[in-house]
Amino acid sequence: MTTQPFPQPLPLFPLGTVLFPGGFLPLRIFEVRYLDMIGKCHKAGTPFGVVSLTQGTEVRRPGAEAERFAEVGTLAEIREFDVPQVGLMQIACLGTQRFRLRSSELQKHGLWTAEAEAMPDDVALDVPDDLRAVSDALRRLVDTLEERRRMEGGEQMRLPIQAPFRFDDCGWVANRWCELLPVPVELKQRLMELESPLMRLELVGDLLVRTGITK
Repeated sequence: MTTQPFPQPLPLFPLGTVLFPGGFLPLRIFEVRYLDMIGKCHKAGTPFGVVSLTQGTEVRRPGAEAERFAEVGTLAEIREFDVPQVGLMQIACLGTQRFRLRSSELQKHGLWTAEAEAMPDDVALDVPDDLRAVSDALRRLVDTLEERRRMEGGEQMRLPIQAPFRFDDCGWVANRWCELLPVPVELKQRLMELESPLMRLELVGDLLVRTGITK
């Protein structure tokens, strides 16, 4: 998924979610600190880092507890950029490279930056036969969403999973299910950090069985 040089220092966007490599992330931005950051990233054509909050909130409020976040995150590459009105940006991003923070620093204007190192991309592995049901269930879900889009929303309706689809790849299938499943953010973070895409898919398969999505 690596497509761009790794920026140092890396501007961070702490969010109450987990961005996976290959994941689609739409954002509406109105805080001054992030308007400036995203504007600079868009102009320079550089990514920013998405990290999952472990304390604090996405929007800073007076008297709120200090922000803390996970040490592993994912680069977000801006694919769509729009300013519908003054003080508001709408962007769509693609998750690319995972990274691990070496250090982070809070700037005077409230923006976090970090020194970080890239983590290896998932090794490409075919989905094994005993986990084929996990991939097949995802394929059926995408087909259902595509059909609903054609019937209800037309081309303006966005799917939560973006092409190209890689239903035969362990890491891609696991990541897409991790984004969709209603499980705690802390669990999604642990799954994202796993080095083995096969282990991630096996754990996702267990979650699907527990929720009754697969047998």
